[in-house]
Amino acid sequence: MQLEKFYYDNKIVKQFGIATLFWGVVGMLVGVVIAFQLAYPALNFGIPYTSFGRLRPLHTNAVIFAFVGNAIFAGAYYILQRVLKTRLFNDTLSKIHLWGWQLIIVLGALSLIMGYTTGKEYAELEWPLDILITLIWVVFGINMFGTILVRRERHLYVAIWFFIGTWVTVALLHIVNSFELPISFTKSYSLYAGVQDALVQWWYGHNAVAFFLTTPFLGLMYYFVPKAVNRPVYSYRWSIIHFWALIFIYIWAGPHHLLYTALPEWAQALGTVFSVMLVLPSWGGMLNGLYTLRGGWDKVREDPILKMFVVALTCYGMSTFEGPMLSLKSVNAISHYTDWTIAHVHIGALGWNGFLIFGMLYYVIPRMWNTTLYSRKLANQHFLIGTVGILLYAIPMYWAGFSQSLMWKQFTESGQLQYQFMETVTHIMPMYVLRGIGGLLYWLGAFLAIYNIYKTMKQGSFVANEAAEAVSYKLLEMPQTKMHWHSWIERRPIQMLVFSLIAVSIGGLVELIPTFLINENVPVISAVKPYTALELHGRDIYIREGCYTCHSQMIRPFRDEEARYGEYSKAGEFVYDHPFQWGSKRTGPDLAREGGKYTDSWHYNHMRAPQDMTQGSIMPEYPWLLEDDLDESTTEAKIRAMRKLGVPYKEEYVTAAINDMHAQADSIVSNLKKDKINAKSSKEIIALIAYLQRLGTDIKGTVKN
Repeated sequence: MQLEKFYYDNKIVKQFGIATLFWGVVGMLVGVVIAFQLAYPALNFGIPYTSFGRLRPLHTNAVIFAFVGNAIFAGAYYILQRVLKTRLFNDTLSKIHLWGWQLIIVLGALSLIMGYTTGKEYAELEWPLDILITLIWVVFGINMFGTILVRRERHLYVAIWFFIGTWVTVALLHIVNSFELPISFTKSYSLYAGVQDALVQWWYGHNAVAFFLTTPFLGLMYYFVPKAVNRPVYSYRWSIIHFWALIFIYIWAGPHHLLYTALPEWAQALGTVFSVMLVLPSWGGMLNGLYTLRGGWDKVREDPILKMFVVALTCYGMSTFEGPMLSLKSVNAISHYTDWTIAHVHIGALGWNGFLIFGMLYYVIPRMWNTTLYSRKLANQHFLIGTVGILLYAIPMYWAGFSQSLMWKQFTESGQLQYQFMETVTHIMPMYVLRGIGGLLYWLGAFLAIYNIYKTMKQGSFVANEAAEAVSYKLLEMPQTKMHWHSWIERRPIQMLVFSLIAVSIGGLVELIPTFLINENVPVISAVKPYTALELHGRDIYIREGCYTCHSQMIRPFRDEEARYGEYSKAGEFVYDHPFQWGSKRTGPDLAREGGKYTDSWHYNHMRAPQDMTQGSIMPEYPWLLEDDLDESTTEAKIRAMRKLGVPYKEEYVTAAINDMHAQADSIVSNLKKDKINAKSSKEIIALIAYLQRLGTDIKGTVKN
């Protein structure tokens, strides 16, 4: 049988690889900056574009979608061609995918810095970019499935399964979570509100981690670990169980981010049960990778690539044990809203994702340049620096998380809270400094990788079109043998796509549909009224400035939280919140009952100079809010959009909103004058004060800190 000659496209892999390194150092740099901002608030520089609230979503998006995203595409395009024995389906689609994704990254970064955000974690980009993401994801899908359909290898290797599962699930998550009603090119409101929005967001948020930061990396792991150690994968049977169990179970686990909140108890219970079940397939995959290295431990001692893979798999195992553990309500009561969660996330991000990416690049670059790695010594130094960086980052954050929770919950013998919130903040400042140093070390390690890879490229000669040859399985006479069910589906990519979609849809449908259709899940509270026009503007400013990244608006039914913040939160309080603002981290105190606790002048001065009002505060200054005029031109559009979303504004309020807004603003300005503050009613700070003073006032039972 004559071999067919063809050429692998290494150019697209090279371009995505270079983009990975570039965006990696950018995203990590922003992470280092915001880490030190929490220890030294002066590093916010008193301007909007460098404030923590805007840089934090920039960091998460840059690391997830720019650094990790480009690495996924580089690895997938390298693997697809070699295990399928064919060139990528279409070179033009590859280029559109490459430059389209970079355009999304650039526009996304600029929009977040400018404050254009939906306020939903990991999904902050506004609706025009959501559409562009969808289009480029479709391009990637066509290119990937086109390549699969023209393959010369009949069987689909396990890495391909994970890429298929990733593509279909990310598409589903992105589309469902991105339903929003635009009011302008840069502003929209989530189609969902309150409890329902929270469930959809964390169904998306948890599974964005699962199907963007985990499943595609398992595809990379199943290819590069066996290749690097030159051994077959330990257990093919384990890989089958790993894939199907993982994609079915993972999708149910989102509600574990909302334990002890106003989410219905049945949904919380489902999230906990399936989160605990995740240990089995996750550890099966981790052990499959580590056992693949058995017999090659002598090589591991010398090979920096294998060292990085070992640490990556170990961090994957740690994260996928810790995640289910944190889903137990008794543990979650301690960890949620603390820096424990930050440590947990970064074990996965820095160890699992980061080291697997660097190991992959150290493997593929020399092969595409037909040379050897420039310096194994430098790579080993990178491994050492990076590992120390991970430890210096994570250990202080674990310590900080435990400290926060223990101090928040501590009472005196007389039954009073022992610590004010600020005491818990100042206590953990040394941990924040150490965390920043750890992040800085990891970032410096990335520069060693860039230098090493650059020198590797310089000493080699890039093979843009790598020659290969193979016989197409369609030209071979296939023996008629009995196949297992998994063998049948592993040869049929479209059927695998359909079955994967079914597997990941079941959990989402079971959790989301009852929450939307059964009214008892969100009981009506007649005292809860829509925001006034001025309060709605203030809420949008709150979201724009990223206040949700540091403040929660969800009081859990614990003795310490009710003593500190007021009566616990109910589902019916949030029916007009598009999007919800429950938050996931308490760098600052909860604001669910903030209204009426302080005077208007206190809020004014607190936004102007937080450290003057609260000694030791690490909150940034917001002087521009005192100077910038509120954009009233969007008022009617905002009220009309809310009416379409079901908020019960009367039709006449659409035209009366401006006058109502002026009257409320004048009232706040009058209060400020009593405290000798001369402010103009047209400034953004007035709207923000109106929003903060409204929080929790529909429900009685507020208390002072």
